[in-house]
Amino acid sequence: MIDENVLLESRTLRTSALDRIEVLDRVKTLSLLPDGLHVTTAMVATYFGVTVEAVRQLTRRHREELATNGMAVLRGADLRQFESDNVSLSLGSYPQARRSLTVYSRRAVLNIAMLLRDSEVARRVRTYLLDVERASRAELDGPALDDRIDQRIAHVLGKTVVPMFNVLIEASGEHQRELVAMRDGVGRIEQRLRAHHGRLRRLEYRRP
Repeated sequence: MIDENVLLESRTLRTSALDRIEVLDRVKTLSLLPDGLHVTTAMVATYFGVTVEAVRQLTRRHREELATNGMAVLRGADLRQFESDNVSLSLGSYPQARRSLTVYSRRAVLNIAMLLRDSEVARRVRTYLLDVERASRAELDGPALDDRIDQRIAHVLGKTVVPMFNVLIEASGEHQRELVAMRDGVGRIEQRLRAHHGRLRRLEYRRP
């Protein structure tokens, strides 16, 4: 089971969860800029219920990781084009042109949720991610492949092969003894598979 503190400390684990961006809106609606793809630092702070300065400090500490996952600092022509495309969005009024603007993709916001300690919203996002991870592991930890194959074979033997032998025995005179022996052998195999399956289940129940 993955502990929340391990998720906070392990970049590898954070990376493994970064595709689950839908978790953000399941915890709290994330408002986006008009392009439908990005948010500003102020919008990130609002989502997590922290100060803008708290977000800025975190981005300074983890700049390379966040940049890999969709954080970008826009300047010059890129900034002018972005502001033009999102002029009606929550960029705020600016009497004089800003020199740069940091924007974040949803993936970068999820990355921040896995780094930001002092936020109840970020903690809920991490909890949701861990719940999804536990559910996925539970599915993978179901009956082993060999065990499922054994169950399937036993089912086929009991429901198909043995009844087929019974029909052949009734219709055959000359080879009846051989068919009876073959049917009994198949029946013993089925019983052994079912007994093996029962032993595996009992061992699983005894696990601490």
